[in-house]
Amino acid sequence: MRWRRSVPDPTARARKGCADGGGAVRWAVRRPWWVLATALGLGALLALAALGFPARLSNGGYIAGGTEARRAESILKERFDAGIPDLVLRVRADAPVTAPAVERAGRELARVAAEQPGVRRVLSYWTVGDSRLLSRDGHAALVTVDLQGGEHVAARRAAALVPRLTGRHGPLRVTATGPAWVMAQATELSSRELLRAELIGAPLAVLVLLFAFGSMTAALLPAAVGGLAVAGTFAVLRLLTALMPVSAFASNITTALGFGLAVDYGLFVVTRYREEMATGGGPAEAIARTMRTAGRTVLYSAATVVVCLSALLLFPLGFLRSLAVAGMSVVVLAAATTALVLPALLAVIGTRIDRGDAFAPLRRARRDGDASLWHRAARVATARPVLAGGCAVLFLVTLAFPFAHVRFGVTDERVLPERVESHATATRIEREFDLPWNRTLAVLLTGTDAVDQRERLDAYARRVSALPAVREVATAGGVYERGRLTSGPTVGSLLYITRGATWLSVIGGGPPARDEHLVEELRALPSPGPHLVAGRPARVLDTENAVLGALPGAAAMVVGSVLLLLFLFTGSVLIPIKAVLMGALSLSASFGAMVYVFQDGHLRDLFGHFTVTGELDTAMPVLIFGAAFALSVDYELFLISRIQEEYRNSGDHRAAVVTGIARTGRMVTVAATILAAALFPLAASGITLLKLFGCGLALAVLVDATVVRGVLVPAFMRLTGHANWWAPRPLAVLHERLDPGRWHRPGAQGAEGLPGPRDTSATPVPPPGHRPAPLPPGPARP
Repeated sequence: MRWRRSVPDPTARARKGCADGGGAVRWAVRRPWWVLATALGLGALLALAALGFPARLSNGGYIAGGTEARRAESILKERFDAGIPDLVLRVRADAPVTAPAVERAGRELARVAAEQPGVRRVLSYWTVGDSRLLSRDGHAALVTVDLQGGEHVAARRAAALVPRLTGRHGPLRVTATGPAWVMAQATELSSRELLRAELIGAPLAVLVLLFAFGSMTAALLPAAVGGLAVAGTFAVLRLLTALMPVSAFASNITTALGFGLAVDYGLFVVTRYREEMATGGGPAEAIARTMRTAGRTVLYSAATVVVCLSALLLFPLGFLRSLAVAGMSVVVLAAATTALVLPALLAVIGTRIDRGDAFAPLRRARRDGDASLWHRAARVATARPVLAGGCAVLFLVTLAFPFAHVRFGVTDERVLPERVESHATATRIEREFDLPWNRTLAVLLTGTDAVDQRERLDAYARRVSALPAVREVATAGGVYERGRLTSGPTVGSLLYITRGATWLSVIGGGPPARDEHLVEELRALPSPGPHLVAGRPARVLDTENAVLGALPGAAAMVVGSVLLLLFLFTGSVLIPIKAVLMGALSLSASFGAMVYVFQDGHLRDLFGHFTVTGELDTAMPVLIFGAAFALSVDYELFLISRIQEEYRNSGDHRAAVVTGIARTGRMVTVAATILAAALFPLAASGITLLKLFGCGLALAVLVDATVVRGVLVPAFMRLTGHANWWAPRPLAVLHERLDPGRWHRPGAQGAEGLPGPRDTSATPVPPPGHRPAPLPPGPARP
């Protein structure tokens, strides 16, 4: 079928182009100033609505709910008024704590703490006489404070309470630590770093865009899309805080991720718009073609990211769930801004998109010469696909190797800088006291009476204390060591007794890495009756098991959804499978690097000083998996769409791969660099969790955008040849029915019964070995 060679009314042609681009695009192009004024007003309202939202954010959510450890802690709190203290005060004096003046001040401090609102119970060395609350040199003691409410409420109470209790109190110098104070300080620090991220990340992204585009006008368009998405993100987070606990880190992570994605989407659309304008025609027609190609890809990309993030809802961690909801919201906002606001901006700017572009001659020369770095890399990879692909795989496997010895843990005070009070105080307590309060285990015997079954309790305590990893066991009957009773009951022994139940305090004597193994030993050891094990090591073990239990379902959801979306986008069977495998390989490399740096402590000076804990937080690899895998598929979509377009036009598979990578490789690299720039403030954060996320995700996207997209993808596609575009006949028919872009294909009847303009967004599935005839050029213009 021949293309119509004359169009009497150029305005009608432009309107028809807009119609082909969709109703939203047509509306934005016809009424751009109305759309922009609405977007500006809505953005201002969203920004006003978000005011004060950081104060409503909470922390915590890193411990799985519904586990044995959490059930045991709940019973300990309800029946024994015991458990892991929310606050631990380190009280130090120049004189021994047994001196009369120091003792009076210590008792007064405990009394004042107990009278504060929201305090449930206060224990101190001076009130219970437990020698484990006394430092080795006798000049320091501990005061433990239990607060009312859950971990989020406790963190807010700690923020108000700790400043009153710390500092100088007569002869006493008081500092604080404990889970509630760690959460409060982490929330405060993350809020300050959010401002720094906004002041650093946005200018860095604009500089990268300016370098990529040359034109300030073109560079500011994606940045404007990112700014609107961030404003919407803050408003969404403000709304979510009224519905569910939202982690303080959600503002940092979703802002960086949302701004990076929004700028990436704007980059892809503006780049394609410039290409369409370079081929001739008016802005309206260029916008329509852009939104049919890059715009459609953006929508598929957003759907992919939302699906990957929604899988985080399957994990029983409040931290991940709040980030999943916030992340999905910001991705939808970024895609909506790109689809609705950006076309209006392009319609207003029109042909002035390249105004002030000093690098245009260089870019045209590079494009005309077709000798870009990505073009040369693609030619080398397709010329020697086995060698190039093998080297790329070997490099990624080498990076992934350290992940084989990964160890997981949960967030504690060590995620904060060493100078922060909660971290510094915990370190001093560990150095000065024999009581490792954050490693102590509680064995709850719900059906054992400490009086009526004293002999059975004594025999059980002896067996527990005889375990190689146990240093000391405290019960209502006394203290046991190495299978022997070493001291009798004390005043504090009453804490272990209630009617019909009792509990044991177990202190491990081995290295911290053995604590989780000790939990398993205690749970397997026969007891006088039903028993539960609680404590931080038990929390860690149960959280790991809960995450691992949810991982297969989440992975199946992500992989299945990505395979379906990529099939709908390409009509191919092999390309979705290839995308999943390469995404997994790229992620494994990133995870291995994280273990090498953050768990093993290598290259710490390069990545900024942080505390090496010998483990990774359980939630972080899961979060990075959802985000990085989505971004990997995101880049795959933009790359494959262009290769598919070139293949339809030429029928030469290798030339299509080389040309497609040459035209999109630089854009994908710029997009990855922009996202890395948005993540840079997180990578430079003093909070290890944010640093881990920023470094891990930035490394994942940079490796994926360079090694995977530049070498591994062209090598793989060269080896698989025309089979890349094959699908069994039933699936090909299904794709024809389900593909929402099928009516844009050449030959489809468009408006007025005329053939639609040449489409580059969707592809029929040719049989194996088929070499389609080149399509005719676009319609001639009068």
